[in-house]
Amino acid sequence: MSEIQAIKQANPDYGYRRVVLKLHRHGVKVNHKKIQHLMRREGLQSRAYRKTFRKYNSYKGTIGQIAKNHINRRFMTDRPYQKIVTDVSEFRWGHQTIHERIYLSPVMDLYSDEILAFNISDHPTIEFVLKPLHEALEKIPEHHYLTYIHTDQGFQYQSSAWRKELKVHHVRQSMSRKANCLDNAQMERFFHIMKAETVRNHHYQTRHEKSWKQLCETGLSITIRLESKKNSVV
Repeated sequence: MSEIQAIKQANPDYGYRRVVLKLHRHGVKVNHKKIQHLMRREGLQSRAYRKTFRKYNSYKGTIGQIAKNHINRRFMTDRPYQKIVTDVSEFRWGHQTIHERIYLSPVMDLYSDEILAFNISDHPTIEFVLKPLHEALEKIPEHHYLTYIHTDQGFQYQSSAWRKELKVHHVRQSMSRKANCLDNAQMERFFHIMKAETVRNHHYQTRHEKSWKQLCETGLSITIRLESKKNSVV
């Protein structure tokens, strides 16, 4: 219990998953459910998750092509690179005006929850999301099954440039239903954990690419393995 308390004292916003990871790195093998129970009993649960964060909305109506929801909330898979998800999230700095924002676009493999690539920019353009998509798809080795990439209905993902990149790499597109964040719950959860456990304690007064990149890389190293993962193939 003393090791848990020491970790929480140094990192007050850590939830039980991050505490478990820290314990494992220190050579302490323990079940995550046990840690969750102990932290709840001792009042050591993170308060950061109670905060509501601003959400970026890239939907601008049907301005391109809407794809079918092939994933349909079946996030589990037993095959690497079969199901990939991505999204854009907004972070604010300074006085948090419309001119003091940056955007993060990570690409995640649902098999391992690994972030395959990411990009940071002042503007959430189509080119901004295409860069990490291209980097991620270039990493994928040849395999004998389909790869799906799932997004919301943001304008970037409706574009012909996005569809062209997927076609070049023989990837099938999947989209959430309009205004239904649960259809991309894995990515939404990633952003929530990242903001709760990193950004909440960092308020930058200036726009500094290196600082934000270090922060985002810290957040992107978070492991978000869900409990009781089961196989589910499209």
